[in-house]
Amino acid sequence: MQFEPRDQFEQRQKKLEQIQQLGFDPFPREFRWTHTPPELVHAYSQSSAPELEANRRDVRVAGRIVSLRLMGKAGFAHLQGSGGRIQIYVKKDVVGEKGFELFHLLDLGDSVGVRGHLFRTRTNELSIFVEELSLLSKALLPLPEKWHGLTDVELRYRQRYLDLIANDASRQVFATRARIIQELRKFFDARGYIEVETPMMHPIPGGATARPFVTHHNTLDMDLYLRIAPELYLKRLTVGGFDRVYEINRNFRNEGISTQHNPEFTMLEFYEAYSNYRDLMDLNENLFALLATNITGSTTVKYGEYELDFAKFERLSMREAIIKYWPAQLQPVPALSEFSLPDDPAAIARRYNAWAKTAGAPYAAAKGNLTPGEWTGLLFETIAEDKLIQPTILFDFPIDISPLSKQKADDPSLVERFEIYVAGMEIANGFSELNDPAEQERRFLAQIAEGGDESPKRLDVDYIQALCYGMPPTAGEGIGIDRLTMLLTDSKSIRDVILFPLLRPELPESQSDPPAADPSGKA
Repeated sequence: MQFEPRDQFEQRQKKLEQIQQLGFDPFPREFRWTHTPPELVHAYSQSSAPELEANRRDVRVAGRIVSLRLMGKAGFAHLQGSGGRIQIYVKKDVVGEKGFELFHLLDLGDSVGVRGHLFRTRTNELSIFVEELSLLSKALLPLPEKWHGLTDVELRYRQRYLDLIANDASRQVFATRARIIQELRKFFDARGYIEVETPMMHPIPGGATARPFVTHHNTLDMDLYLRIAPELYLKRLTVGGFDRVYEINRNFRNEGISTQHNPEFTMLEFYEAYSNYRDLMDLNENLFALLATNITGSTTVKYGEYELDFAKFERLSMREAIIKYWPAQLQPVPALSEFSLPDDPAAIARRYNAWAKTAGAPYAAAKGNLTPGEWTGLLFETIAEDKLIQPTILFDFPIDISPLSKQKADDPSLVERFEIYVAGMEIANGFSELNDPAEQERRFLAQIAEGGDESPKRLDVDYIQALCYGMPPTAGEGIGIDRLTMLLTDSKSIRDVILFPLLRPELPESQSDPPAADPSGKA
């Protein structure tokens, strides 16, 4: 194992040996604390020096040393822990000869425990007058040079523990992420949903269109797939009589990496029997407004240059979104009726692409022969998707790109499906579930016939059989926890909200230097 810088490691190793020679265990088994640094600061920030002296408060506090100042027979340090810090004062004639010698052998980054009482210094800073000092863990490597602001993006992702020590803002992001998940559980628990767990390894990949990760079970001698979605198992539970279920867990997709994509990501997925997609649209408007308020204090949330208002959702069909954001330079604007004719989306796309080539605009590139519904989806992605900044519910998708959704009664070319977009990102995807087993089997077989890495290779016979026992009318949805956290913490990259994002391995120094970190978070 290589350490940087080596000389500091060796110096700290010598101090560790000296500490052991004094009779102290540099890695003890426990420390019984009474308060965290932020608890003390919060509780006693208004207490004056006379009040603290008159009502002596004994405390036991642990933390990491982030500043250290020695002055003859006394010294000061700051302890950081639980997202806050407090000053300690160590005096030789109080902690004793050995205790003060231990204090002299401490370094930035060491974890210590102190027993003492609260007081205020001459500069009026709330502090702990230390009566007993304990070393809890010797840091053999130094903190980053600027511990108060670790700025190397790649180092922050690779060594998240340093990021959490050095950057309080990063710590707050992950504390907020935990609160978001707590709030989501409270919301669904209060509405009679049951939280469940479904398999992570599937014999047949399904529930979404994506390239799966493949593994092998030795005892059963069978290939398994890390799940790309829990959907088909959750709907089996609906067949079984769980009318309202949800799951918060990891999905895995063998896809590219970007500021919005990570191969493993966290989803909330939920299903509600006897409801349809419009019921879930209403539920989402309530959920997002409540979540924004509980997490940020307001329904208006700052995200980069935008002020996002979660109290106001616009609703657009996919076709309406294409028309709304059709390039002003390209006339005439398509009519809504054109999308209902078999060949017109392709004709609209050809007209758009002819203009895009000369204007340098995004190009709706098609792979192979697309159906009218696939052309509609491609036009939306090219023309409208990144324009949906304010919270928007996009609904009524073509059936060609929605194999698990129920068809609309008045237009069988469309399905009862919606997605939620905020800041140009897809945050959620929901629909009225297809519960006709014959129609579901037909669509699965059509997917298999298409081939390709992202299409299923086998028919999920068990799921079709489950539908044959009868699934009630049901609406279901998945919400991306990572992207939702990005929005509510003003984070620009998904790697900023995942504690340990997937990264390329670092190359040995003998081969080459590691690639420069990309501030955008892209691979």
